[in-house]
Amino acid sequence: MTSNDSRSEPNRADLGKDPARVSGMFDQVAAGYDRTNTAMTFGNDVLWRAATTRAVAPKPGERILDLGAGTASSSASLARSGAQVVAADFSPGMLAEGERRHGAMRNLSFVQADATALPFGDDEFDAVTMSYALRNVNDPKKALRELFRVTKPGGRLVINEFSTPPAPLFRGAYRFYNAQVLPRVARVAGTNGDAYDYLNESIAAWPDQKRLAEWIREAGWVDVAYRNLTFGIVALHRARKPA
Repeated sequence: MTSNDSRSEPNRADLGKDPARVSGMFDQVAAGYDRTNTAMTFGNDVLWRAATTRAVAPKPGERILDLGAGTASSSASLARSGAQVVAADFSPGMLAEGERRHGAMRNLSFVQADATALPFGDDEFDAVTMSYALRNVNDPKKALRELFRVTKPGGRLVINEFSTPPAPLFRGAYRFYNAQVLPRVARVAGTNGDAYDYLNESIAAWPDQKRLAEWIREAGWVDVAYRNLTFGIVALHRARKPA
């Protein structure tokens, strides 16, 4: 590989969230992504994934879209129920890593997709979900409308996303950790630390739980509710498409 090959240089997205730059950044961190997440969350990512799977409540025979699936850890968790799961992501590197790890599951398929222009028909899925991915979309409101479009009437939405801890003291400690510690953890884990500088910036700029719930309602969803996980580091949002 030559020194001027862009793949040899760390790819850092910014709050402009240009799709090509965000996708390229995730391509570069794909191999170590799950390992780094476990390290930086002290293992809470496993608990959050289990909570998301319970909230989706997948059933055998259902068709479920896991958008922003990354390495498909969440998709595989959903597919173990017997549901037909589509792992969709705009990063080909992440999808390739997911297929390498979980491609043997017969009820799990992989699709490269733009969250703002999903390559699916209307009313296709019994449930749709995103984990830590809506924040990386350059038009998250449009993504919520697209998720609404492809969901069957009466179908379910589950969004798990980094959020705003409500307790001021804990919120301050969390922001310090994100800004000062998290990129160093990523570098020790052998991942692009610049990508986790972006992660901190994107979390700090992301709306709080109530605001995101408003966006979900504006997209047409009903029965919108959320609950905080781990003191509000992440929030699990749930909603339903009107029957």
